[in-house]
Amino acid sequence: MPRLQWSIEQYAEGIRAGDRVALGRAITLVESARPDHQALAQQLLEQLTDAAGENTLRLAITGSPGVGKSSFIEALGMCALGQGRRVAVLAIDPSSAVSGGSILGDKTRMERLSASEAVFIRPSPAGTSLGGVARKTRETIRLVEAAGYDLVLVETVGVGQSEIAARHITDIFLLLLLPGAGDELQGIKRGIVEMADLLVVNKADGERLQLARQAQGYYLNAVRLLPPHPSGWTPRVLTCSSTEGLGITEVWAAVQECAHQFQRSGYLAQQRQQQTLYWLRESIEEGLRQAFYRHPEVQALLPALEAAVLAGRLSPFAAAEQVLRAYEANRRKA
Repeated sequence: MPRLQWSIEQYAEGIRAGDRVALGRAITLVESARPDHQALAQQLLEQLTDAAGENTLRLAITGSPGVGKSSFIEALGMCALGQGRRVAVLAIDPSSAVSGGSILGDKTRMERLSASEAVFIRPSPAGTSLGGVARKTRETIRLVEAAGYDLVLVETVGVGQSEIAARHITDIFLLLLLPGAGDELQGIKRGIVEMADLLVVNKADGERLQLARQAQGYYLNAVRLLPPHPSGWTPRVLTCSSTEGLGITEVWAAVQECAHQFQRSGYLAQQRQQQTLYWLRESIEEGLRQAFYRHPEVQALLPALEAAVLAGRLSPFAAAEQVLRAYEANRRKA
């Protein structure tokens, strides 16, 4: 991890001025697991609280591996750039379950987008976070918004029920789909479809065009069966070809229309308030978890209890009850 060579004030000033070096270093600070870095990152975030968020749009983009998320994000980002947007791409790369490493290669997959001075691309390892959303992505969003980026694209690892994590840090949820991937409605879990504000069938070109239109029809029928959205928005089902540049303008127009409907109905403000409360509780739970495992009584008891569980002498539930009881008794004494 990098050494903190700047003061918190220098970081804050650099970020507000749009300094990409300061922004990159600040994100690394936020992502660090070191307690001293975490404390400094929180101080920095507090200083930037009033500098971000109100006029920004946060868009989650998810889909199965191979659906073309990187090429789609590049095409969509270029379209937004043409309308004067400053774009931040937070691309979450899968982490290896064996080594913990990740490729972090999104800049090489978005050559045109990364060449623009109005674009900031930050690949981050997903780690053990559910939903493919890095644990510190929400804080990173606050940093890039404070730096003046008004469109934040969050690319998640892939499709799964835990993608709900992405819903808690973004305004609009876009599900990218493949044409001709078998039974369209069985291939994607219903919970993901229900969360999606926009469904986009990618790679709708050449011989796959007819398959893409068929998939679009399947999902249009599925969307009609969903309960009404609180904002009054009806999820759109579109087709596009990222590589050919077909349909991207229409997708971007639908994103803007969705954002306008969310804002006009008051849903956007309400959703962000709920997200703030969600992350308050998540932060409390994470802090309690860390405090629990750092507690001397827990550290003294847990190895023996784990050994007993592995040997079959004790059930996991009984072991958990013992350590929790000991922690609570010690806490009351203190």
